Amino acid sequence: MATEYPLPKFHFQVEWGGSKIGFTEVSGLDVEREVIEYREGSSKEYSKLKQPGLTKFSNISLKRGSFASDNEFYDWWNSIKLETVERRDVTISLLNEEHSPVMVWKVKNAWPLNIKSTDLKADDNGIAIESMELVHEGLTIENG
Repeated sequence: MATEYPLPKFHFQVEWGGSKIGFTEVSGLDVEREVIEYREGSSKEYSKLKQPGLTKFSNISLKRGSFASDNEFYDWWNSIKLETVERRDVTISLLNEEHSPVMVWKVKNAWPLNIKSTDLKADDNGIAIESMELVHEGLTIENG
């Protein structure tokens, strides 16, 4: 009998606008349900009833190495104008050994909130890492 292991998290891909972009880290794939509390005045219980309310989604942070002449990261950012933003659906897939998706996060109507360029240090030989934070209007999770 084969032993089952949890999925490793290091093999994934991100797609937006028809392109596959390589990232070193994706975080913020969080969903939370707000709580609505209610108590009727004549209730015999001395506590509130709790029911599910609106859904809240965290901002998604994407990090990647900086590449010369790779401007797709910044082209989306530069497309934002007053009252105009290019919203994109983003698909984040956790992949297995055959490079097939085993978990998929589908992000609806995302757009870049901010971009952080790399820090520069004369005594550091690390990789230049840039990041983008996305806001969005929905996140669904498909666990295949």
